[in-house]
Amino acid sequence: MRMHYRAEGLYEADLADTPVEQFAHWFQQAAAEAHLFEPNAMVVSTADAQGRPSSRTVLLKAFDEHGFVFYTNYGSRKARDLAENPHVSLLFPWHPMARQVIVQGTAHRTGRDETAAYFRTRPHGSQLGAWASAQSTVITTRDIVDTQYAELAARYPEGEQVPVPPQWGGFRVVPHTVEFWQGRENRLHDRLRYTTRPDGTWHVERLSP
Repeated sequence: MRMHYRAEGLYEADLADTPVEQFAHWFQQAAAEAHLFEPNAMVVSTADAQGRPSSRTVLLKAFDEHGFVFYTNYGSRKARDLAENPHVSLLFPWHPMARQVIVQGTAHRTGRDETAAYFRTRPHGSQLGAWASAQSTVITTRDIVDTQYAELAARYPEGEQVPVPPQWGGFRVVPHTVEFWQGRENRLHDRLRYTTRPDGTWHVERLSP
């Protein structure tokens, strides 16, 4: 199975000064113009202390000049991996636009105030779910999670504030490189990568497709 990409090219002169500005431009196009389903969905790839990799799809919840933020259970596999090895890769696969964005960087936990502020914006059911699931642990039956959720729903009914779980919070991925990939005809894609310099400024380089 093969698609032929006929999109316009991506050139150095088209890029914004920083990768965050460029990402914001492409993200706005993916969300508002291309109407992609969950354009903030990204593949988060981690590796443990032995270098064994794992990947999963997570929703991006914020981004700015300081990095890209997502939230998870700190007992999950990805969080355990990041505790051992903070190097991480994020991939935004915007296939209908023949575009990808690949972020490589290091992950740092967000502060509790920032975590709590975001937690308060979650739907009530998602707040309960953060308590109900010991993410990535082995369970014998689905009933365990459903029972735990039902008990929490009775304890914290709709409209009552749910406390922020101590084992739940955010990670901010500080980028070292950000690659913008645009599909082109004959598999001669455009790949432009921002790389950080020691002084914190960005250098753009073109990669062979």
